[in-house]
Amino acid sequence: MLSGDPKMSQDAAQEWSDQLSAFGEQYQALMEDMLGRMIPSEAADAVLEDIRNSFQAGAESLMNNPTLLWETQTKLLQDQLALWQQSMQVANGESAGVPLAQPPKGDRRFKDEAWTTEPAYNAIMQQYLLFSETVERLVGRLEGMTSGDKRNLSFYVRQMVNAMSPTNFVSTNPEVMRKTLETRGQNLVDGLARLREDLANSAEGLNVTMTDRKAFEVGGNIAISPGAVVMENELIQLIQYTPSTEKVFKTPLLIIPPWINKYYVLDLRPENSMVKWLVDQGHTVFLISWRNPGPPQSDLTWADYMQLGPIAALEGIEQATGEKSANFLSYCIGGTLAASTMAYLTSTRRGRKVKSVTYMATLQDFRDPGEIGVFLSEPVLQGIETKLERDGYLDGRVMAYSFNLLRENDLFWSFYVSNYLKGEEPAAFDLLYWNTDGTNLPAGTHGWYLRHLYQENRLVEPGGVELDGVKIDLRKVSTPSYFVATREDHIAKWNSSYYGALLPKGPVTFVLGGSGHIAGIVNPPHKNKYGYWTNDELPESHEAWVAGAEAHEGSWWPHWQEWMTGNGYVDADKMVDARQPGDGELPLLEPAPGRYVKQSIPDVLGEATQNG
Repeated sequence: MLSGDPKMSQDAAQEWSDQLSAFGEQYQALMEDMLGRMIPSEAADAVLEDIRNSFQAGAESLMNNPTLLWETQTKLLQDQLALWQQSMQVANGESAGVPLAQPPKGDRRFKDEAWTTEPAYNAIMQQYLLFSETVERLVGRLEGMTSGDKRNLSFYVRQMVNAMSPTNFVSTNPEVMRKTLETRGQNLVDGLARLREDLANSAEGLNVTMTDRKAFEVGGNIAISPGAVVMENELIQLIQYTPSTEKVFKTPLLIIPPWINKYYVLDLRPENSMVKWLVDQGHTVFLISWRNPGPPQSDLTWADYMQLGPIAALEGIEQATGEKSANFLSYCIGGTLAASTMAYLTSTRRGRKVKSVTYMATLQDFRDPGEIGVFLSEPVLQGIETKLERDGYLDGRVMAYSFNLLRENDLFWSFYVSNYLKGEEPAAFDLLYWNTDGTNLPAGTHGWYLRHLYQENRLVEPGGVELDGVKIDLRKVSTPSYFVATREDHIAKWNSSYYGALLPKGPVTFVLGGSGHIAGIVNPPHKNKYGYWTNDELPESHEAWVAGAEAHEGSWWPHWQEWMTGNGYVDADKMVDARQPGDGELPLLEPAPGRYVKQSIPDVLGEATQNG
């Protein structure tokens, strides 16, 4: 409220007027930005068409089941009437009783106490939750749709329902309303400025700023495990890490990380660095640091990633250590490449170059890719392929936006509210810094990967994939393997990871970790979190495996180390003197983490533009 003092009221009114004027200017500039970005790409056109098709399929299903529509409408009307009656009771000073609808466990959108203590906001929240539950129940009961259409419809409906949450609007979010009154609207002015800045730094869609990017520096306070780049080619830098023990295992370890995002999720800070932990256990650790590709790398293929990546790294490791074999530790798409490499080496009779291979959160069998499959229907895939053919790469920010929509409330709308409505500065968080430090994807690799593996699932077919003239077969791989999946993984679903573990003919150990794609893998033992499950048997179904699994507390890392030492993949009785980078035939090129990992998307694309 404005003060009763005329002078103060006049000043306050002028302040509000200035803020509204500034807000109007920002809003006009924002609309100009938005309109300038409304020319959709081929992929965006295809997504819009897929949305229309999914809703059409849902409408046809509903038309064939009028009873379901009537039951749904009746239930919603009954709930709305009960909510109105509760509101009247509260207005008359009576107790409302048990709420009709409450946020699901883990839903942090309605954590502000005003949602439960203030009748108006409580009614808004319950009305929204009743609507949300009704829509979810309706879609779940639709029949006569293909599994793909139903999955897509569920995803698109969820996106729309969550976008409509009252927390996403100024007038229906109590925290935002308080902030607006306290700052006289400055939060909205600041928020619009941040929104415009984020739009300018986005490729398609909106990549919200998740963390204070000025708080981190790769090689400064993250990715700081000591070591050196000892080999380099067009696609990779090979890092050898400095040992921390006097003796090390004779067989070196090669980490094959994903090239979607950057390797240093495995080396964020010393206390949660998997790289440091491995070095401290006595491993001679080598790691592939992938280049951030641009148009000049557009023709790189899956076979190029194999030859210039793991195979070239194996040759480098032999030069650096004199060892003719190594162990593989791979992650996500890096694991899919590792599996392809193992099958290729097996077919070319070089499989003994790898003593064991570990797959972390890896898909080899793509029968159930999860919700990411929404973006891989045939029309959408054709749109992506057209874009890849035209540009030569997929901007990594587009991929990041798509992945964030798989957990839209946590990875999009929460930041939308805090950044743009509250006008707050994002907090410093290393994992979110990594999450926004993206990489481009070359056309020759990414289009092939999406079509041949994700959509057609060729990797599980004997001879279904040919690399450099060699038809590969995962079923021929006899190298011992360790699979670890995570129970809540929304990118590499654990059940699909499990069916990949049934493919090799060699000995296989499968472990299920707690939590998700990142936290379940990067789970240092000292935190004693999440737990994991083991089962010595590998039945034909993932349901049977988990039914017979034994639960364990803490991290799966020590279990993996015991698997490595207990089976002789690293011989604890034949330790050798610690190897320093540069001791072998490979020269020291530059200190870790090297320059490839520091290449940002704007820098890569800007350099390509300057070079014509």
